[in-house]
Amino acid sequence: MKKELHIFFTCLMFYTRIPCPKNINHDPDYLNKATRYFPFIGWIVGSISFLAFYIFSLFLSTETAVIFAIIASVLTTGAFHEDGFADVCDGFGGGWTKEKILLIMKDSAIGAYGAIGLVLLFLIKFKMLSESILPFINHKNYLLVFLIFISAHSVSRLAAISIIFTHEYSRDDATSKSKPIAKKHTWKEISGSFFFGLLPLLVFSYSCFQFEILLVLIPVFLTRYFLARYFQKWIDGYTGDCLGATQQVCEVIFYLSLLLIWKFI
Repeated sequence: MKKELHIFFTCLMFYTRIPCPKNINHDPDYLNKATRYFPFIGWIVGSISFLAFYIFSLFLSTETAVIFAIIASVLTTGAFHEDGFADVCDGFGGGWTKEKILLIMKDSAIGAYGAIGLVLLFLIKFKMLSESILPFINHKNYLLVFLIFISAHSVSRLAAISIIFTHEYSRDDATSKSKPIAKKHTWKEISGSFFFGLLPLLVFSYSCFQFEILLVLIPVFLTRYFLARYFQKWIDGYTGDCLGATQQVCEVIFYLSLLLIWKFI
């Protein structure tokens, strides 16, 4: 149990800005094993995001509360995944070879592709999230809204982290902070990721007695598949930035898929 707590806090320290015990560090072995808890981090980030939404929705409009919810999630992670998304936009937008793409993604400065990508990402995330929770807000069912928040964050993180189970890490640079994540994984990492990634969605579908909600997994994992294939084609694998971009895109696809289910099924 003590070792598992250490692994969990390693995951929490790496993926968020939440304070952790002083004895926790970025030990490569623990960081590799911490992938099993990555979707669980989605529970935490989603909960904080929902809490911000709920508080601000008490005296502001739903749309404004959604903006503060997005801000809360960005602050909680330190824009960890958004930064990866911007780097991927810059790298794949401005590079035409593997070496050039990887070099651009490693540059800490943000370029035009990254800036434009982030603006569009936040706009569509705001719109999709606002509309997907609207049916439950109208009925004051905040429990289901809460489940939407954590389901979106956990499923999108599962989609992102599953890439490391099927593809190779692209960089040869052993000093990369994401390199330890790319080591071999046991059934504990795989089963833990899927358990924490899918449980909130299962609870959500059961709570509203609409099991067709599980269909959101199809577009989310199709998106994951095509992104992974795209990364493989251009850089022979993935990087930490690719995982961050996958998480962000799959989160948006989750909200969009939910909206389509409400409308057509």
